[in-house]
Amino acid sequence: MSIADTLLPEFDQEMATTRRVLERVPSDKGKWKPHQKSFPLAHLAQLVSGMPGWITNMLRETALDLASYPGYSYETTETLLAAFDKHVKEARAALAASKDADYQVPWSLKHGDRVLMTMPRGTVVRQTINHLVHHRGQLTVYLRLLDVPVPSIYGPSGDEGMPGF
Repeated sequence: MSIADTLLPEFDQEMATTRRVLERVPSDKGKWKPHQKSFPLAHLAQLVSGMPGWITNMLRETALDLASYPGYSYETTETLLAAFDKHVKEARAALAASKDADYQVPWSLKHGDRVLMTMPRGTVVRQTINHLVHHRGQLTVYLRLLDVPVPSIYGPSGDEGMPGF
């Protein structure tokens, strides 16, 4: 079994769950944040919606330059879902097309000429899936604090049972 074959089922499950969380983000609460040190809701949702695109970059390029990142904006939930769906489709295709040797290639995170880190692609792809799940968890806390029903993730939530049960 290839590395891609082991990653794709988890990727598919986590992206479907993430989409259910993003669908619940209220567009009219974009500037809300639970604490002055926290990200605004819209920025956190934008981060989560874009993270699958990082996986595409990791598998098709050898570096990402943060200096070229446009920064955060306030987008509607519909816009974020469209971006998320596009990124998931592209990342899934990149994962499916990857060969085991691709995961050994060094990948770097840069800011201009400064290299912030370099690790094998396999490591950063796995970390990015985990990183996305972490921020999705933050989004569920934001939803709870805004009294928005939280979807089932790995099991029932306080608002919803398991899908299909």
